[in-house]
Amino acid sequence: MAGRTGARRRGGRWIEHWEPEDEAFWEGGGKRIASRNLAFSVLSEHIGFSVWSLWSVMVLFMGPEYGVDPAGKFFLVCMPTLVGGLVRIPYAFAVAVFGGRNWTIVSALILLFPVTALWLVMEPGTSYTTLMLVAALTGVGGGNFASSMTNINAFYPQRRKGWALGMNAGGGNIGVPVVQLIGLAVIAAAGGPRVLLAVYTPLILVAVLGAALFMDNLAPVSNDTGAAREAVREPQTWIMAVLYVGTFGSFIGFSFAFGLVLQNQFGRTPYEAAQLTFIGPLIGSLIRPLGGMLADRVGGARITFWNFVVMAVCASVVIYASLEESLGIFLVGFVGLFFFAGLGNGSTYKMIPAIFRAKARERGMTGDGAEAWTRRLSGAAMGLIGAVGALGGLLINLAFRQSFLSADSGTPAFVSFLGAYAVCSTLTWAAYLRGPAPSGPGELRERSREPALSHAEI
Repeated sequence: MAGRTGARRRGGRWIEHWEPEDEAFWEGGGKRIASRNLAFSVLSEHIGFSVWSLWSVMVLFMGPEYGVDPAGKFFLVCMPTLVGGLVRIPYAFAVAVFGGRNWTIVSALILLFPVTALWLVMEPGTSYTTLMLVAALTGVGGGNFASSMTNINAFYPQRRKGWALGMNAGGGNIGVPVVQLIGLAVIAAAGGPRVLLAVYTPLILVAVLGAALFMDNLAPVSNDTGAAREAVREPQTWIMAVLYVGTFGSFIGFSFAFGLVLQNQFGRTPYEAAQLTFIGPLIGSLIRPLGGMLADRVGGARITFWNFVVMAVCASVVIYASLEESLGIFLVGFVGLFFFAGLGNGSTYKMIPAIFRAKARERGMTGDGAEAWTRRLSGAAMGLIGAVGALGGLLINLAFRQSFLSADSGTPAFVSFLGAYAVCSTLTWAAYLRGPAPSGPGELRERSREPALSHAEI
């Protein structure tokens, strides 16, 4: 295609001209191209999440013969979370350096390294240090999320970002329960963890091939270190990072720790724990697109605020169940946490481009210039916010480790989570819902001749 309403291409599957906010361009072929890239982005990110989550399954296989106590197992699931959070920053900017398609190919190929390493070391007698190093290596799977979200954000118009980012992230997040379901099948078949690893090697190669054949690079998404520096200096980036810790940090932290909590607090066997572990991550993954869609309709800030309120209620239910040692009530509260963490994941990510679009209007920008600035800053901010959010999962697993060490129960950890959700709901209200303020990070309303932004836009 060529011309104003078509994507202009050069060699190597690069698209030179991309204007998704132009309705004629979007309907004239842009929508079809974006949908194709979204589909294969979801596939690659899905497998990345599965690899990232492998240790949530592996620790269930580690009986007494491995010589690793519960505290040591929590440390093992901490390592992928830590590395996954750190690599999200360079992964987010890699899209601009190499192109979205090109980096999807490379990042999928990288997944072969942790899967191969885990195949080699997952057996009794392996030193704890070696297990920790391999656990850290699986963290690269967490980086795929940042590059995938940054890439898809550039493909879609503002009015569709909530849905598109929700679908992309939800399809990736569902890699967590999928690998846990496959792990359940492996445990049931007594095939050992190497069978689980053998499943993912060909899937990684499928993701590589799909990206190579069907995805595109966007030339307008060029490397811009200035955008990164500007995003770091912007208070909104760090406010949203805290909120994303509350949503995604909860989702990934609970996903990694759920089986261990069931084993250590309720005495479930590995098989019994595996039968329950996948339920929460599955629900949280499936509900994430709905969070984005609701944010598109009524505003991300409103959805996020009430989401944290209900997460605090769910945390209270879990605390009560822990004290009463009621597994049934515990599962209801814990699955509720997954549900609303997933919903909040969608609504918070919808807020990011909307916030920077509002900031562009505050600066007097209009038209294509405003949209280009919004894409630059929101893309850079997504990488930073995604990285900090993933590190929230690390904090959750460290909290569980300390809780079981000091109280032989997860109750103190859940009390701390309740306090965190109260802070997040208050921060959301103060920054985005309390109305215009004379100054400060909550000031996101236009004061020029243009109409004030409605809450639905943020």
